[in-house]
Amino acid sequence: MLAFPILARSAVKTETSVRHLAFANLHTGEKLAVTYFENGRYIPEALNEVNYLLRDHRTGDKHAMDTGLLDLLHDVQARLAVNKPFQVISGYRSPKTNAMLQKNTQGVAKKSLHMQGKAIDVCLEGVDLKNIRDAALLLGRGGVGYYPTGFVHLDTGNVRSW
Repeated sequence: MLAFPILARSAVKTETSVRHLAFANLHTGEKLAVTYFENGRYIPEALNEVNYLLRDHRTGDKHAMDTGLLDLLHDVQARLAVNKPFQVISGYRSPKTNAMLQKNTQGVAKKSLHMQGKAIDVCLEGVDLKNIRDAALLLGRGGVGYYPTGFVHLDTGNVRSW
């Protein structure tokens, strides 16, 4: 049984809501707390800051992150009732970095959604990874990968889990 209540989708996100996120990039040490949606619209300057923080730390390449992914992160936090920064293991990945990781690491997809800005690998300090996974699965809005020794992968692709 899950340790938190199931909230109706409308209780988590509304079009008139203000949406905040905070990140700590574990590779660069950079931190960001930002309001990325307000008054019914995404805030371009805030999205630029998010894109910079979630850049490929190996190459410095940036890519526009999917706003649906940001909304998914926001809704996972709301479901968990936590207000801590997401610790980022991997955001955007350049094709060069993805190819290197695929060659040297198990489980890296050749056509990873990280290369499209539609995936992120995260954890939350003090929050069990199982709870993050379960919250994302209940939302049913993309892929959820559970890596119990380090992070949860979230993406806005087809609904699936591993």
